[in-house]
Amino acid sequence: MPLVASWNFPTFLLILFTSLTYSFSSIFTITNNCHQTIWPGTLSGAGTPSLPTTGFRLEPGQSVKLTSVPGWSGRIWARTGCTFDATGIGKCQTGDCGGRLECDGNGAAPPTSLFEITLGEGNDQDYYDVSMVDGYNLPLLALPRGVYGGSACNATGCVTDINRGCPKELQVVGGDGYQGDTGVVGCKSACEAFGSDQYCCSGQFANPTICQPSYYSSVFKKACPRAYSYAFDDGTSTFTCKAYEYDIIFCPNSNRNNAKPNGALTPPTPSIGQPYGKFQRVSSSSNILLPFQSTFFLLVATVSAFLAKTWPLI
Repeated sequence: MPLVASWNFPTFLLILFTSLTYSFSSIFTITNNCHQTIWPGTLSGAGTPSLPTTGFRLEPGQSVKLTSVPGWSGRIWARTGCTFDATGIGKCQTGDCGGRLECDGNGAAPPTSLFEITLGEGNDQDYYDVSMVDGYNLPLLALPRGVYGGSACNATGCVTDINRGCPKELQVVGGDGYQGDTGVVGCKSACEAFGSDQYCCSGQFANPTICQPSYYSSVFKKACPRAYSYAFDDGTSTFTCKAYEYDIIFCPNSNRNNAKPNGALTPPTPSIGQPYGKFQRVSSSSNILLPFQSTFFLLVATVSAFLAKTWPLI
């Protein structure tokens, strides 16, 4: 006797659609709204794959979309004052990651403003923050978009130019021939500057009760109330959301007449012997997502046609 399906075809499609919806990858849209060229870097957490690129060049007014996988965790930051040869070897004034264009598993050298996130799987929430624990080099805004369920999510970041008010003992000064900079290009954390357990929340201070805000962490917190200012600054600095996309904007308050966030680029894939930072431009940012969306609807249509022939409606 043939088996009879106990649930009908429309129910199957609903389950299929729901499972695919909750397995969709999140998109990181990285935008350079600064007056200067930046070189974003990415670092994946343990057990999660690398993003499509771990380091690339981004000109003023340009943006790149990077696709992640459910459950991805890691960091995204911007390097400044970089020079690289045709093989991708070089160095940066701030945010350097092992002296290469592609960071390939190397983290950012402090001081660097960091976007950190752990994406939830299924219905689980995303956890994200902007951190100044490793110091600061550029203003940074993180903005969730396309939120699941329509619930509100908080933007976070550090949009103030801390370099202008950085205490002298924490300053990183340019003038080494990078991009012609001669001023303050980064602001160290007190941990990086002095190395003491008290500032680093290490040793006997590795406890949130004992390690309290310092004068120096307060400088960061006053300028950027929603960003991490020291290691145990969790209460006002960690946020949750469930979003399809995160906009990561460097220098969000920069008044640039030629800033065009919609000038999206395909993820860069430079090759040896060709100039780095030369990307293929697409006509609009939506073109990057189109192949994925088309694949999804083609899959649903194919499965629907097959099951309509083989499964009787009940």
